[in-house]
Amino acid sequence: MPHETPLIATIVAGLGLAFIFGALANRFRVPPLVGYLIAGVLVGPNTPGFVADQSLALELAEIGVILLMFGVGLHFSLKDLLSVRAIAIPGAVVQIGFATALGAGLAWMLGWPVGAGIVFGLALSVASTVVLLRALQERRMIETERGRIAVGWLIVEDLAMVLALVLLPALAGVLGGTEQATQSDGGLLSLPFDAGIWGVVGITLAKVAAFVIVMVVVGRRVIPWVLHYVAHTGSRELFRLAVLAIALGVAFGAAQLFGVSLALGAFFAGMIMSESELSHQAAEESLPLRDAFSVLFFVSVGMLFDPTSLFHETWPILATLFIIVIGKSVAAFLIVIAFGYPIATALIISASLAQIGEFSFILAELGVGLNLLPEQGRDLILAGAILSIVLNPLVFASAERLKPWLEKRTGKTTVAPAAKPVAPATEPGEVATLAEAETPADNGPPPMTKLNEHTILVGYGRVGGLVGQALKQARLPFLVIEDADKTLARLHADGIETVAGNAAKGDVFASANAVGAKRLILAIPNAFEAGQIILRARAANPAIAIIARAHSDAEVEHLKGLGADTVIMGEREIARGIVEQVLEGSTEPPLSGDGPDEPKPDDPPPAA
Repeated sequence: MPHETPLIATIVAGLGLAFIFGALANRFRVPPLVGYLIAGVLVGPNTPGFVADQSLALELAEIGVILLMFGVGLHFSLKDLLSVRAIAIPGAVVQIGFATALGAGLAWMLGWPVGAGIVFGLALSVASTVVLLRALQERRMIETERGRIAVGWLIVEDLAMVLALVLLPALAGVLGGTEQATQSDGGLLSLPFDAGIWGVVGITLAKVAAFVIVMVVVGRRVIPWVLHYVAHTGSRELFRLAVLAIALGVAFGAAQLFGVSLALGAFFAGMIMSESELSHQAAEESLPLRDAFSVLFFVSVGMLFDPTSLFHETWPILATLFIIVIGKSVAAFLIVIAFGYPIATALIISASLAQIGEFSFILAELGVGLNLLPEQGRDLILAGAILSIVLNPLVFASAERLKPWLEKRTGKTTVAPAAKPVAPATEPGEVATLAEAETPADNGPPPMTKLNEHTILVGYGRVGGLVGQALKQARLPFLVIEDADKTLARLHADGIETVAGNAAKGDVFASANAVGAKRLILAIPNAFEAGQIILRARAANPAIAIIARAHSDAEVEHLKGLGADTVIMGEREIARGIVEQVLEGSTEPPLSGDGPDEPKPDDPPPAA
């Protein structure tokens, strides 16, 4: 019997068109998210043809925000978050104030009242969670100092917007809109009486504090215990379900009980789960859904956009875009510089914040509903969001180009400090130095290594760590290319030479002196990224021996086709070891393979 299936239709149309236009965008060397936005415009109400359910798309996008913030929390600890509070709190507050003032100024020029200017400015002041985090993840910056500052800044903006959403209904009458009762409206713990403006502020802050206390005191004990219990059942299905239930359940519960945003609740759930030894596996299990739903976020944003507004409101849209991309970025840049951070850090933070997203849409809808913001203001916010998201990759590219020029003009180019012996040598007869450790990765390309006839080890996780230990015991000269700050610090403490950054980037890989290297070992699990590195290595040194790892026969074939000499598949070597144990040392190898390896880090919890 025929029946309506709006949810299925929305998911199929959204993901299907996002794939097509994302692939086309990637083919023309444009960020795929541009294709996702175009897909949203095509299935939206402002273009002819099929129209997806907009309300369903927005709810699906919220799941993407939850899973994305949960994944970021898995890479953080409470200590990491507190380490950047000195810049994140005042920086975010000042930047919000500056952007709000610019937005209010534009509103005044358009003839809007003061209340409309405040709502409009606030909507332009807060960055999109999804866009910022995807930009940092693509550049492998989440676990760097720059990433911690950006995420800390984002959390402060999130808290400020939660407060704004609670206060606007209370202040609507004063600001010229429709006055509403000033009772706390933040979930199941709302108070059924008029609390007054200051009462609303106090109640909101108390709820946020209560949520943090519950997560730190109770969640820190309960969440890891649940994960370990489920892992010991040996069921991968239950483990994946537990991860998703915790992420979504904590986020929803935080919003309903404490009035905080879904994104903030998910971030704290991930941050508490990061203290478990199973956090890496939890991140891997949530990754596929996280990627799929984050794509639906961009599709839902595209659905809101009316392309004809570009012709009807050209100059107001350009002014709005200027505030978002230039005004906010300049403010953030000056704030970070004022706190004594390098120019490169300031540029990355300012580029990360040069866009707006989900909170801006919520504020705009609330402002229109309270008769504070005209519908023209909502349209300008939507257009500014779409265009700033599309331009964000170009903003990052511009920041990279501006960095050498600004450093030259200001004379702040970093000079590497003198080397100090710290530990056993990475090359016989030499001592490792702290030069790389004391020179932040923010300050341009890493210096070229002095090693020759050495091994380049890319990645220092569980597989790379074992390989590195063996190389060190054999006193073979080697260096490690790694981008995680904590791993780099551990390597420096062990006296192992490192190159900080993503080996797929040309300047980072060139610093490892592939021309003079003897071999390249790729211990990273990402076959696509490994393929890029293989191509760079072969171009620099056709004679270099390349050893890589893979998770499937297709990956083995892919990496060998790009030029790898040896590709080792973990599952094959596990099977080899098991069969050798069964045959009790049989001299005839029962299975073909390319060499020994450790299990991949994303294996499911072992069966009981």
